[in-house]
Amino acid sequence: MNPSVPTTSEEARTLTISASHALAAAGQEDMIWGHVAVRDPDGRGVWIKQPGWSLAEVTASRLQLVSFDGGVLEGEGAPHVECFIHLEVLRADPSRVCSVHTHSANATTFAALDTAVLPLSHAGALFAARGLPRFRATTGLVRTPELGAALAGTLGSAPAALLPAHGIVATGPTVGAAVMHAVLLDRACGDQLVAMAAGSPHAVPDEEETRRKAEECWPPHQLEAGWRYLVRRIPG
Repeated sequence: MNPSVPTTSEEARTLTISASHALAAAGQEDMIWGHVAVRDPDGRGVWIKQPGWSLAEVTASRLQLVSFDGGVLEGEGAPHVECFIHLEVLRADPSRVCSVHTHSANATTFAALDTAVLPLSHAGALFAARGLPRFRATTGLVRTPELGAALAGTLGSAPAALLPAHGIVATGPTVGAAVMHAVLLDRACGDQLVAMAAGSPHAVPDEEETRRKAEECWPPHQLEAGWRYLVRRIPG
C-alpha cells in the first residue's frame, strides 16, 4: 500500500494538508492562490482547502469536501471558483489521485513562451519524455465545468500542463507524484529559462536517451522518495 494514496477520508484530509504545506515549503505559494485536491476514497468528490488561505495555512478546519458537481459536502464557505480544474481533471482519469494548481514563477513565465520543454536536466527529461501540453482555451480563470473538461482534454495522459499567463496543473496516481510533478516542472522551466538567457542550448539528449533517462530518474519509488523529502522540509 502506498502511503500517499489515501484509503480513508481521514487519510485524504491529512494528505491534502501535507501536500499543501510541502508545496509551500518548496516555494510554490502565490499568497492565497493555488490549491491541491485529493480524491475522496469513497468517491464523493475531492478534498481541497477553503478559499482565502495560503498553502502554508491549510489546517483540518480549513478543508472542504467538494462534490464532482461543485457542491460543498463538508466544510465551510463556498468552493474555489477554480475547483473545476480539479473536479474535471480527476473525473477524466480515475487513476489520478491528486491534482495541483499553482502559479509557480518559473513555469508561469515559461508557459508564456511558444517553446517546447527540453531535456536540459533530469527534471526536464521527465516532461520532454512524458509530455507538457499548453492549455490555450483561455488565459483567465478555469471557472466552469466546460473549461475544466477542456483542460483535462489538453492534459491527456501527461503529468502536467502549462496554463499560459496563468500557471500550471500537475497530477499523479499518488499525492506524492502530483506534488513532485509540480515541483519538478518549475525546476525544469527554470533550468531552461536560464539556459536560453545564456545562449542556445546544444547539449540536449536525443529522444531515445531522453525517454530512457526519464525512466531511470523518475520511477514511482523515486517520486515518492522526493515527496517524503518535501514533507520532511515542512517547518515545525
